[in-house]
Amino acid sequence: MMHPINFYNTLTKKKEEFRPLFEGKVSLYSCGPTVYWFAHIGNMRAYVFTDVLNRMLEFNGYEVNNVMNITDVGHLTSDEDEGEDKMLIAMRRDGKTAYEIAAFYEKAFMEDLEQMNIKPYNHYPRATDHIPEQIELVKKIEENGFAYSTSDGVYFDTSKLEDYGKLSGQSAEEKQAGARVDMGEKKNATDFALWKFTAEGVEREMEWESPWGKGFPGWHAECSAMSAKYLDVPFDIHTGGEDHVPVHHENEIAQTQAADGVLQANYWLHNSFLQVDGGKMSKSLGNLYLVNELIAKDYDPLALRYFFLQAHYRTLQNFTFEALDASRNAINKLRETVRAWDTGDGEVLEDYEERFWLAINDDLNLPNALAVVWELVDSAEDSAAKSATLLRFDNVLGLKLEDYIGKKLETPTHVQRLLDLRGVARDEKNWEESDSLRDQIAAQGYVVEDGADGQKIKEK
Repeated sequence: MMHPINFYNTLTKKKEEFRPLFEGKVSLYSCGPTVYWFAHIGNMRAYVFTDVLNRMLEFNGYEVNNVMNITDVGHLTSDEDEGEDKMLIAMRRDGKTAYEIAAFYEKAFMEDLEQMNIKPYNHYPRATDHIPEQIELVKKIEENGFAYSTSDGVYFDTSKLEDYGKLSGQSAEEKQAGARVDMGEKKNATDFALWKFTAEGVEREMEWESPWGKGFPGWHAECSAMSAKYLDVPFDIHTGGEDHVPVHHENEIAQTQAADGVLQANYWLHNSFLQVDGGKMSKSLGNLYLVNELIAKDYDPLALRYFFLQAHYRTLQNFTFEALDASRNAINKLRETVRAWDTGDGEVLEDYEERFWLAINDDLNLPNALAVVWELVDSAEDSAAKSATLLRFDNVLGLKLEDYIGKKLETPTHVQRLLDLRGVARDEKNWEESDSLRDQIAAQGYVVEDGADGQKIKEK
């Protein structure tokens, strides 16, 4: 039995039933990284959210065609078209060409996605590979009367679009009243760059000829142009962080309406922010953590994934190392428990599957879905049936439980030797040697627990 899917749609400000444009198929666009620096764990929350969304849609039997853009040009330091291109800043910082920087951080990003067990998208289009498409988009916008030129670029005239601001719920007048930007030659404070001219005296590696002059596209142009190319417009779902709502996604919608006369996407889903220790993440505070930094501290990236799954994507989530420790303990307990299960030909337990399904289809209510998981784990049901059911759930959760279910922990020979030596040290009450061997075992990725039955070893 199929269950209806309901999403909170930022565009309509309400939860509504999901109805795709084409039966059995879903088209989905997710805002990707600006590859001038590493992605941090706040970014990873957004990408885990979209990964679980993709997996949930597949769980419901949909064929998903998904796109995630790679921004390698045009993203200025301010969302309001002020400051420098982030790639220029990275060039000075790293002493490399813009293309070298983009390639390096894109590779690092893809490695992070793999570490977090985020399934590959169908398309990862780069902004620099789609300059002709962005120029054509701006041409259409200009031909339809929504653009004007200034001495530093071509701008979108937001006053020409009656419902500009509908995504954020702010009218153009309200947005302008709250804007604190240098107007320059812009007609309205909310107007934004479609194409920026290369400033005189500035050497840019990434610049292109256009009908309006040499320069580069505005940040928002790439998403409208590339989503139309790979998904057509309108498409089903657009995702991103809630910080994209008032500017970037508002402007994407405006561009597509002005160019093609249609809504860009029917459903807009946005994840909330990740805080650290109850406050904002920033480099200056030293709390902007990367996936590889957590790995260096002996944290499994899937413990971070489990941490993200415990909060609803639309709620603010607070990262602390205590919370990450708790998530690591929980996923390790889960792994250790399922190793003892039978696999066999177990039947999926329909009652548990039904409740899991209802949870994930209710605007991705993962906390409720995880509660069903632990009810299943602690139940007295046949373990082969539990294995089959949990593997089904893990198609959505993405915790790689297939590597643990029904698979006894095999301690490597060299680790077992250290464990045996530690046993001797403990018998001899040589606590210093015992502690040293415990640390050596830990360095190999295992934890030793001492109990009434002696030593017990498990993976970190």
